[in-house]
Amino acid sequence: MPVSPANPSDSACHPAQSTKIDGSSINHNCAEQYGGEPVLSVSHLHIAQAHTVLVQDLSYRLYQKQTLAIVGESGSGKSLSSLALLGLLPESLSVKGTVSLQQVGELPITQQPDGFARRQVKRERILKQVRGAKIAMVFQEPMTALNPLHTVGKQIAESLRLSGLPKSQIKARIIELLNDVNIKQPEQKLNRYPHELSGGQRQRVMIAMALAQNPDVLIADEPTTALDVSLQHEILELLNRLKQQKGMAMLLISHDLNLVRRYSHQIIVMQQGTVVEQGLSEQIFNHPKSAYTLSLINQNFGPALSLSDDSDTVPIIKAINLSIAFAAKKSLLGGVSEWAPAVNNVSFELARGASLGIVGESGSGKTTIALALSRLLSTQAQVSGEIDVAGIKVNSLSKSKLRHFRSTLQMVFQDPFASINPRFNVMQIIEEGLLVKGVDKAEREKAVIDVLQTVNLPPDFVYRYPHELSGGQRQRVALARALIMRPKVIILDEPTSALDSSTQVAVVHLLRDIQARFGISYIFISHDLKVVQALCQHIMVLKAGACVEYQLTQQLFENPQHPYSKLLIDTSAHSQQF
Repeated sequence: MPVSPANPSDSACHPAQSTKIDGSSINHNCAEQYGGEPVLSVSHLHIAQAHTVLVQDLSYRLYQKQTLAIVGESGSGKSLSSLALLGLLPESLSVKGTVSLQQVGELPITQQPDGFARRQVKRERILKQVRGAKIAMVFQEPMTALNPLHTVGKQIAESLRLSGLPKSQIKARIIELLNDVNIKQPEQKLNRYPHELSGGQRQRVMIAMALAQNPDVLIADEPTTALDVSLQHEILELLNRLKQQKGMAMLLISHDLNLVRRYSHQIIVMQQGTVVEQGLSEQIFNHPKSAYTLSLINQNFGPALSLSDDSDTVPIIKAINLSIAFAAKKSLLGGVSEWAPAVNNVSFELARGASLGIVGESGSGKTTIALALSRLLSTQAQVSGEIDVAGIKVNSLSKSKLRHFRSTLQMVFQDPFASINPRFNVMQIIEEGLLVKGVDKAEREKAVIDVLQTVNLPPDFVYRYPHELSGGQRQRVALARALIMRPKVIILDEPTSALDSSTQVAVVHLLRDIQARFGISYIFISHDLKVVQALCQHIMVLKAGACVEYQLTQQLFENPQHPYSKLLIDTSAHSQQF
C-alpha cells in the first residue's frame, strides 16, 4: 500500500543545508519554512527518581505542521518526557528543565517530591488550562485510556464541554470530529461502548477526543500499537493529514524506527534516558552514527525452526468448520434475536512442536479463534464446529474436566500489564496455576525459580511487582506463568506488539529456544509479518472472519495466492524500504 511522505515540500529541509542538530540548534531553512518561532521548545529536560536518572538533558524545538518522532526501547524515557510537558508524572519524580509554549510562555513543569502543597496547587491550575486546549495527547492503549462504562459520544462530549461549547452544538461537533477521523456511520457509533469497537475504531475515537479542543500540539504515544500493518499506516496517514489541515505540530512516540520514518521530519533516538542520536529523518537513516540506531533500523529475527517430516504425527490441534457468532440484538425476554458472525467455517491443523501464525486485519477474528480454542469465550457466544486439542473435544468438556484441560493449553495475552494482577508479586503471579492444582509450597517455589531461568529472568525478580518491570520483563513473566503448567500448546496473542525493536528480537529468540527445548506447539497471533515469518512454519490469513489463505510460510511470502495476502506482504515490505 503506497503511502506518501509526510510532506513533499519538506525537501527544502535538506541535510546538506543544515547545521549540526544538538537539541538547541535547528535547521535554519526549516525554521523559515515553519514560521520562524517554534510552537514548543524543550530545553535540558531532566527527570529522576531518587538517585536514578530517567531522562537526561533532552532538548528540541517543534514547529507548526512539523512532526518530531522520539524513538527508543522500553524504558528509554520516551513517554516520561511527553507526560512531563503536561505535568502528569507521579509526584515521586523530580522534574527540571524549561518548556515554552507559543502564546502561553514558560510552563511550570518543575516538580520536587518534597514540594510545597501551595506551589503544587498553583502549578496544577496553570497546567489544567494547557491540557487538551494547547497540548493534547493520544495515549498508547485506547482500551485502557477510554472509560469502559461510558459511550463514545459521552466521552467526546466531555472534552467539548470543557472547551465551553454550547450544549446544543455538541452532538453536531461530535459527528464532525468522527467524520474527520474517518469513522463510518458516526451517528451509529455515538451510543456504543469502547468494547463494541474494533482496535482501529477505538484509536480513531481517541484521536477525535484529542482534537476536540483544537490543540496546537498533538502528542501521539505509540498510536499504532497492536494494529495490523495496513491499519498502522492508515492511522499515521490520518494523523499527518489532520496535522496539516489544522496547522498543528506533532510529537510522535514509537518503538518502531522504520514505521515513523516517512511521517517525521526529525527523529530523536533515546536509550536509557539519554539521547544517542538526533537529527533530520534522512540523516538518521542514511548515516546512523550509533550502533544502537543501526540495530533499530536492521532487525534480525532469524529463521523459524526446521521440522522433520513425519507423516505419522497426529496434529496437536485440529479445528473443523469452526464458526463463532456473538449476540447482536436481544428480545424483550432476554433471548438473542439476532447473531453477528465473527468467524465463518475456519479449518486448520497444528502439528506437534510446530507453530501456526494467524494474521489479518483488526476485527478479522484472530483473537476470537484463540479464545474459542481455550474455551474462554463468554456464554453469549455461539460456537459451532469441532475443536480437538491433544485428542480432547474442547467444546464438550464439563466444568470439572475443563479445569484439568487448562494445563494442556495456555494463553499469553496481548497486554501483560492488563492480564496479570497488579497486587501480586512475580512469585504469586507465576505460581497461581500450581496453587490451584494443589502443589506444595517447596515444589512451587522451586518451579518458579526454574521457569524464571528459562525465560532469562534472575531469581530475585520473585519479589518484584508488575509496575516495577519493563514491558519486555512483564511479557517474560506472562510467558513463565504459561510455561510453569507444562502445556502442550501455548497461544501467543500479539506478544511483541508493544515491545521495542531490540526487545522484540530477544523475545522471538527466547520463544524459538523454548520451543526447541520443550517441543511446545505455538499458535502465534500477530500483525507483524516479520515476527510471524521468524517463528511459524505455517500461516493462516483471515479477513472478515474467513480464512482466505492457509499454507507454508515460505510459500506464502514467495507466492501469495489471495489479493489480501499479497496486500499484507507488499505493505510490510514497503515499510522496510523507507
